[in-house]
Amino acid sequence: MQVPSPSAREAASMYGTAVAVFLVILVAALQGSAPPESPFPYRIPLDPEGALELAWNVSYAQELVHFQLLVRGLKAGVLFGMSDRGQLEDADLAVLWTDGDKAYFGDAWSDQKGQLHLDPQQDYQLLRAQRTPAGLTLLFRRPFSTCDPRDYLIEDGTVHLVYGILEQPFPSLEAINTSALQTGLQRVQLLKPDIAVPPLPPDTRTMEVRAPDVLVPSQETTYWCYVTELPGGFSRHHIVMYEPIVTEGNEALVHHMEVFQCAAELESVPPFSGPCDSKMKPARLSHCRHVLAAWALGAKAFYYPEEAGLAFGGPGSSRFLRLEVHYHNPLRIHGRRDSSGIRLYYTASLRRFDAGIMELGLVYTPVMAIPPQEEAFVLTGYCTDKCTQLALPPSGIRIFASQLHTHLTGRKVVTVLARGGREREIVNKDDHYSPHFQEIRMLKKAVSVHQGDVLITSCTYNTEDRKLATVGGFGILEEMCVNYVHYYPQTQLELCKSSVDPGFLQKYFHLVNRFNSEEVCTCPQASVPEQFASVPWNSFSRHVLAALYGFAPVSVHCNKSSAVRFQGEWDLQPLPEIFSKLEEPAPRCPAGRGQSPAGPTVVSIGGGKG
Repeated sequence: MQVPSPSAREAASMYGTAVAVFLVILVAALQGSAPPESPFPYRIPLDPEGALELAWNVSYAQELVHFQLLVRGLKAGVLFGMSDRGQLEDADLAVLWTDGDKAYFGDAWSDQKGQLHLDPQQDYQLLRAQRTPAGLTLLFRRPFSTCDPRDYLIEDGTVHLVYGILEQPFPSLEAINTSALQTGLQRVQLLKPDIAVPPLPPDTRTMEVRAPDVLVPSQETTYWCYVTELPGGFSRHHIVMYEPIVTEGNEALVHHMEVFQCAAELESVPPFSGPCDSKMKPARLSHCRHVLAAWALGAKAFYYPEEAGLAFGGPGSSRFLRLEVHYHNPLRIHGRRDSSGIRLYYTASLRRFDAGIMELGLVYTPVMAIPPQEEAFVLTGYCTDKCTQLALPPSGIRIFASQLHTHLTGRKVVTVLARGGREREIVNKDDHYSPHFQEIRMLKKAVSVHQGDVLITSCTYNTEDRKLATVGGFGILEEMCVNYVHYYPQTQLELCKSSVDPGFLQKYFHLVNRFNSEEVCTCPQASVPEQFASVPWNSFSRHVLAALYGFAPVSVHCNKSSAVRFQGEWDLQPLPEIFSKLEEPAPRCPAGRGQSPAGPTVVSIGGGKG
């Protein structure tokens, strides 16, 4: 190896000092103050290697989020922000960069080509920059809403966080283009509900449902399934809380986990530990779909309300459980072993109410379909007043948590409660929903549902990358629209969903036939997916299908846990009449909007730890 000359070595040292030292400490004149001690209850790794770690805190009173970003092995800077679907174009960004002489922190945005621009309204506000033994820590904050058209509106649902690592100085912010950086995204729910943690009963015990020392496959995405069994003679208990167990070092690999209970009628389920799509998996695993617990990255422990618990064990309950772990391994790391899972907290002192899980939305049927090449096609399922009148108790039920679910083309999901023809409140809503990030979320406020109420669940889909219609069904390339609501007291009603009347769909196929030269197969032996596959997708066939779903009568599934419908007439039911809809609340602009600095904050030399 050739030893550099003293002058070259000196120059390299000066350059390295200029890059590193100017990224360490904040200059004076930073507005605001840090949040109180131990302020960051939520923490996630941003990148697969764990070089960037984000912690945050939510203040609903001030409508602010405080962020703490730890940068390990800092090179020449970092960018962090939010975008609609996790893209680095048209993103709202906080950027720390150096020009080789000075370092800066600023609020920026990226255009459709990925080039950065300084935002004239600086809403990411740097509070502190500090070198620690772990790396450089940046503390900054941002209001939920800034009323700046370039900024992202932080809402209750999923937020797509984006990041980029700067490996060299840039003469200016405008010289940075995200296409030349090491970048990535992470999904999280930033606005966690501020709910008091109920006390656990003194006789609470724990049970760990964990992956059995799995060798994580060296592929980007793996769903791993593991079957386990409750102890012999396990009596009826209430689950009152659960929390994740993530193997140390695998925090960036374990994306989400779920524990399912198998159908009670299964006498046995063969042991299995392997990829969920393995051809060797037991067929009976498809009957293990009753959710007991679900966790996704960024979520903390899940608590049941003090008066309710989720029953498991004992007569009428399966003793077989299925753990499903989603490994996200974009770097295709080899040789990593994992024993992550979920710890259940349960008690033999049964609470006043059994909690239940009810499915709202669309029936899994191909009669509900999305045309190809659609940017935002909406399908809606109804839990009708007739069903709630018949199946709910006179005192009603209280929904306290919700898990939204679609397959790959889902982009938005919302469930609204209507009463007397008026939309009253939103049960759950995610305008940035991702099928790759599904968790059971506590509601900020429990929603009371009474006899005669209507629950309307709508899903928005994007099929721009598909050439054929996407029909409803169980397959991953088919679609679903479901809200699994967690409520108490448990009732016999387990499924309250709808789909368009099949006879009216056949009228649609015949109508399209009359107005198109290309014939749609309407012969009796053709299946609905085959009929949809033969539709010529022009503006007429698209608009008429959307209109059909908006007015045609529906078949309602008002089902007991035995999959038998409640007694009554459920076919050819009219759509619920809704004559008053909720208005979208206007974002509130933060006070003192005009007081933000005109330019970036200079980050300068100073003392610090490490």
